[in-house]
Amino acid sequence: MTIARLSLIAAAVLSITACGKQEPKAPEAASVPAASVVEAAPAPAAEITVIKIGQAGPLTGNIAHLGKDNENGVKMAIDEINAAGGVDIGGKKLMVEMISEDDQADPKTATTVAQRFVDQKVNGVIGHLNSGTTIPASKIYNDAGIPQISPSATAVAYTAQGFKTAFRVMANDAQQGKVLGQFAVKNGAKKIAIIDDRTAYGQGLADEFEKAAVAAGATIVKREFTTNQETDFNAILTGIKGSKPDLIFFGGMDAQGAPLKKQAKKLGITAVVMGGDGVQTPEFIKLAGADAEGMLASIPGVPTESMPGGKEFLVAYKTKFGTDVQLYAPFTYDAVKVMIGAMQKAGSAEPAKYLPELAKTEYKGITGPIVFDEKGDLKDGSVTIYAVKGGKWVMKEIVGPAPAAQ
Repeated sequence: MTIARLSLIAAAVLSITACGKQEPKAPEAASVPAASVVEAAPAPAAEITVIKIGQAGPLTGNIAHLGKDNENGVKMAIDEINAAGGVDIGGKKLMVEMISEDDQADPKTATTVAQRFVDQKVNGVIGHLNSGTTIPASKIYNDAGIPQISPSATAVAYTAQGFKTAFRVMANDAQQGKVLGQFAVKNGAKKIAIIDDRTAYGQGLADEFEKAAVAAGATIVKREFTTNQETDFNAILTGIKGSKPDLIFFGGMDAQGAPLKKQAKKLGITAVVMGGDGVQTPEFIKLAGADAEGMLASIPGVPTESMPGGKEFLVAYKTKFGTDVQLYAPFTYDAVKVMIGAMQKAGSAEPAKYLPELAKTEYKGITGPIVFDEKGDLKDGSVTIYAVKGGKWVMKEIVGPAPAAQ
């Protein structure tokens, strides 16, 4: 029992000692005179030997033809630069490399692509094509400080986020939707039905169109929605037919716009069908066939063939790629030239150094004059209205600054 008591006492002592244990103090650093403190110099930035330009868009799926068109425009600009011996940046000749990625027109995939570009330390990004992919990707580029110029994302929300790295070289949905809505009413549309694909682009453009049309005096008799994968619109169109609209506006891309136009004709709907830039493509006419006749659509900017050098661009594009421009290639081409021009003015391809010059851009491009406002939007963007006539897109009206004289 004595031994047991001694054991308990010993355990208690050990417990108290353990509970009150303190970590040993580190020895105090010897005081050093202020004059002898030397701060480590920051590591020098890695020397840029090639300018990497990221290009992102849907290279697979139902609008892959548009993604390839974007890619071709970037390639065309870069090939021209490299064929001339590269670009002079700060007294050094640098070549330009395109890194192209397929974002599948999917927002989640787009963020993966964006992070991949950041990891590869691209010097800038041209893209993405869709508003729904451009907007989530823009946050990643902004956080990394990488400038991004979208050639085709028109949703107002893209530049409304306040990111200093976000720019676009075409009119936005507020500009385009206003022109479309006013044009529709001016040309006799009093009762209007609206269908959109619920994407950031399709719904955003439809919303702006509706605001402008109502303000101009039209009545919206139906507002319906679908998806950007649907191709059967018979149920929606049957419901709309009973409302007897003068015009049906579709917010979406050509892969859905073409079957919608065909089905409207088959159902005996006599209303004019109108869309935005997403349907103003040769592919739309190919898909819709004879039923494409009479379709109305817009494109931000002025007709390429009306711009100084525009006709030559169209010929050079077809010679190089064996196909006609679908839609946005001139915009991606201009976007590359704008980005490289900012690097030249800054004397550096480092994003942080040329970003301020990018914001001050004044460039006369294939698509028109390019000057950005404080949000990164194109100032004074023009919008052109087209109609399908005789199996071709024919210009009807330009709203905004006229093309420069040739």
